[in-house]
Amino acid sequence: MTPVLTDTYPIIRLDDVTKIYPMPAGDVRALDTLSLEVMPGEFIAIMGPSGSGKSTLLNLIGCLDVPTTGDVHIAGLSVKTLSDDELASLRRDNIGFVFQQFNLIPLFTILENVEFPLILARRAPGTRERCFEVLGAVGLTPDLYTHRPAELSGGQQQRAAIARALVNDPEILLCDEPTGNLDSKTGDTIMALLVDLNRKGKTILVVTHDPRIAGYAGRTIRMVDGRVA
Repeated sequence: MTPVLTDTYPIIRLDDVTKIYPMPAGDVRALDTLSLEVMPGEFIAIMGPSGSGKSTLLNLIGCLDVPTTGDVHIAGLSVKTLSDDELASLRRDNIGFVFQQFNLIPLFTILENVEFPLILARRAPGTRERCFEVLGAVGLTPDLYTHRPAELSGGQQQRAAIARALVNDPEILLCDEPTGNLDSKTGDTIMALLVDLNRKGKTILVVTHDPRIAGYAGRTIRMVDGRVA
């Protein structure tokens, strides 16, 4: 199945999405009949108190989970109609993830971390050149490519994580508290990088608790009790 990518059609659409997690003490309704549209090239901040459904929303958009009821459409494709392999392909080719904890592989060098998604996608020709391109784009210099994550600063690790998220050239970048482990100056540098990527056409969603970080976005979605407030 081929994604539909046009400027006039939502790249992300949620229709009456509910997500319920069965728990021993009773079901938890993380999302409650939530509907949402995101147009290509938008930069959106998602805010709300703990437990409001922010991360669950990001997981559903990222095809890491599926709704209990309702439907999620990514680039025109209905998630509930896709097989596990098709979901994996959609996630790999169209969505990049950036996390608060960086989630770099400790034993890999920075170059190997960035190269890993390309190896999974079996894109052998030009793999190294593509890695050099995205590492340069996020401001990491060649002398750092052979370092392991622990040998880099937090800001450098987050840049490497963004490079890894970009290496497959996804249309959508999902960021869960991407500046949460960084000081404010480094966080501003990372957000400026995301703004630049957005100007180049990437659709970006950032979960944050920080109003200052949300200020970088063009639109803010506020969530309360699994719904858009």
